[in-house]
Amino acid sequence: MEARSAELTDRAMRGLIPLEAIYAERVNAVRPTRAEIDELAGHYIERIAPRARETLAGLREAGVGITIASGGFEQAIIPLAAAVGIDADNVHAVRLYFNEQGGYAGFDESSLLARQYGKRETIRGLGLERPVLAVGDGITDSEIASVVDAFAVFTGFVRRESVIAQADYVLESFDQLRELVIE
Repeated sequence: MEARSAELTDRAMRGLIPLEAIYAERVNAVRPTRAEIDELAGHYIERIAPRARETLAGLREAGVGITIASGGFEQAIIPLAAAVGIDADNVHAVRLYFNEQGGYAGFDESSLLARQYGKRETIRGLGLERPVLAVGDGITDSEIASVVDAFAVFTGFVRRESVIAQADYVLESFDQLRELVIE
């Protein structure tokens, strides 16, 4: 099942199928427990990109606001955000629901972030202070381009040519992000 979920996610992030066509199918097939989401959060933290913490701290010190808009699970993204110094109020992700035993009980199906163009609508609705640079690695990230000043694709984990083709900048590291924004 994990292989099927990964394949569906990759196809959606390359823009081959719309996100909403697979989001519910993927989550409902996996049915993650609270413990599994806590474990996922730990994996995210263990695999933080090199120099991400330092770069994001430098951006904050320079007065740059940082917001996360993710189609990932809120309960896994918030601990990652905390690990890199981003306040939970600046995290927008899809909330999962669990029963009293920690079993999967659904997800917030009304979340824009579980839909194609949901990140774009989320970012548009936040009224962020300009200029805004969006950074991401998937097609749903590049869709933000129409409501921000620039889009940078981050290729430090995965390289998707369809996303690179839509980017204003290609960043392979967080050092390059720092150079782009504040140096």
